Amino acid sequence: MRALAFVCTLSPLPAPSSSHLLADQVMAEFESLGVQVEVVRAVDHDIRPGVQVDMGDGDAWPALREKVMQADILLLATPIWLGHPSSVCQRVLERLDAELSETDEQGRLLTYGKVAAVAVVGNEDGAHKVSSDLFQGLNDLGFSLAPHAVTYWVGEAMHGQDYKELEGPPEAVASTTRTLAVNATHLARLLDGGPYPAS
Repeated sequence: MRALAFVCTLSPLPAPSSSHLLADQVMAEFESLGVQVEVVRAVDHDIRPGVQVDMGDGDAWPALREKVMQADILLLATPIWLGHPSSVCQRVLERLDAELSETDEQGRLLTYGKVAAVAVVGNEDGAHKVSSDLFQGLNDLGFSLAPHAVTYWVGEAMHGQDYKELEGPPEAVASTTRTLAVNATHLARLLDGGPYPAS
């Protein structure tokens, strides 16, 4: 089993990122379940705008797409900006849109059999709205969602504390992160042994 996380913070490395921290915590749970993990900070790559598999010379997406194709589980980790996923996260979804034209010999999307999950951080309400937006997009793109496919933390409204500034994850976040990893891994293993039928 392999899990790939796209961290969709607006801040390039080496800047600290709450989204990256929560993604790392999710991936640590996957690792404890025997899953190989990789984390990619999307903003550090030249992901061109568009909805094609390859948008031309210099486009970083084809190499990143290959990582998606090799993964059994995809995690999108995003901050909340103005009540929405980050623009970087939207860019990743737009590039994944090309998969709607990519099928196997039985007409199934290549993303069938892959499991998706979401991690959200922010200093405002909106984690449910952001996760529901991402859930719908990921499902449209052929990914499967296990129960409790999101973990999130939002700070108190009108305050400025970030997740990365906490001494550690609150127990509710840690528990939810563990459940996400256990359920996503379980579903990915089931789908690996019994792929969706052609329709």
